[in-house]
Amino acid sequence: MKVVVLTGAGISAESGVPTFRDADGLWEGHRVEDVATPEGFLADPELVLRFYDERRAALAHVGPNPAHVGLAALERVLGDDLMLVTQNIDDLHERAGSHRVVHMHGELLSSLCVRCGRRTPFQGDMLGAPPCGSCGKGDLRPDVVWFGEIPYHMDEIVDALVECDLFVSIGTSGAVYPAAGFVQQARAYGARTLELNLVASEGTHFFHEARHGRAGDLVPRWVDELVNP
Repeated sequence: MKVVVLTGAGISAESGVPTFRDADGLWEGHRVEDVATPEGFLADPELVLRFYDERRAALAHVGPNPAHVGLAALERVLGDDLMLVTQNIDDLHERAGSHRVVHMHGELLSSLCVRCGRRTPFQGDMLGAPPCGSCGKGDLRPDVVWFGEIPYHMDEIVDALVECDLFVSIGTSGAVYPAAGFVQQARAYGARTLELNLVASEGTHFFHEARHGRAGDLVPRWVDELVNP
């Protein structure tokens, strides 16, 4: 069985990672337009770099929850037959033990050079213009896909959606495209579809089945059902 799992902010929220969709769209007190768009970065790069430096530092104070651990256990069973796609930019899936994680919206622990386009693992602070390890310039930005930019790995993801037998969405709002359309793509090619979410998402009606509650409860239970039918 080939399985595609999509995770969103809800799975990390249970570990204490804030989501920008809380508090009327503010993300840690900032308008999303100011800290998560190319225009915001051009207008005030210092604000944006400081914002992501703080988010990067905050990762040290959170850890994986049972939902992350359950998906890592599923990978150990399914291997290459599982594609884990995440909209999250944290590293909680990896810290739980997942190795085949597709970060469609980039990663906090990575930098992107504005001049040469090189993506490089990064820890620490970007504020202060540390040099790019490739071209030697200091024009680094967070390796994060902002609103208005094209997500990473889309061809690979679409190929997996076409081939999968089961598509599962965990902790997503069903409002942000292209990820919100994955369920329709998978279903159109014959996959069964399952939503695991705290509450009904905007796309719940597209799924064959929906289960609502905490991801930390729902995901381990679903994984057990899948591997021990």
